[in-house]
Amino acid sequence: MFNRIRRDIQVVFERDPAARSTWEVILCYPGFHAILMHRVAHRLYKKGLILLPRLISQFNRFWTGIEIHPGAQIGEGLFIDHGMGVIIGETAEVGNNVTLYQGVTLGGTGKEKGKRHPTIGNNVVIGTGAKVLGSFKVGDNVRIGAGSVVNKPVPSNTTVIGVPGRVVVRDGVNIADVDAYAAIDLHHEILPDPVAEMLICLQRNIDRLEHRISQLEGEVDGHKDL
Repeated sequence: MFNRIRRDIQVVFERDPAARSTWEVILCYPGFHAILMHRVAHRLYKKGLILLPRLISQFNRFWTGIEIHPGAQIGEGLFIDHGMGVIIGETAEVGNNVTLYQGVTLGGTGKEKGKRHPTIGNNVVIGTGAKVLGSFKVGDNVRIGAGSVVNKPVPSNTTVIGVPGRVVVRDGVNIADVDAYAAIDLHHEILPDPVAEMLICLQRNIDRLEHRISQLEGEVDGHKDL
């Protein structure tokens, strides 16, 4: 238990440059508090208790602004930055070394029973306000951009942005051949814009067509029989 707590503290120093001391993390980081309370609630939940773990979860929500259902399975090295508005559903599974920013939802769709929340792989970063909705898997080493809505499986080693979420980087190579975004890591604000890139492609095609039309008009004007 103490090794896991030590790891949770270490994670904060690894991923938040604002962290200055261990006591600051212990006393002032709501993400750290939320994870500790969830581990207690989850252990009680696995023993078959219902009400007490839910009460702990509700107090966790009131104290930190982070709502984690006691049934959610959380791996080691989870870092919740700021955390206000983060929601993790009952059947969600979160892998190791995952980073969640404020406003992230790992939610379900509909009222079906059983597995209805996403499974998040290892080394995943989910940006501010992103929503991952449904029972599917998000692979390892995935980056999900701020404000994205993901509702289908995401392969490993990719970057997803947009509404609905679209894969824009795979294995470090931008799908639109824009090299500036090849390495993203925690910089979830530095992401390609597929809509802007599509508009640029359309503009290029229009320019090409206008140039070709101008060429054809010149050929017609210069032909004596036409």
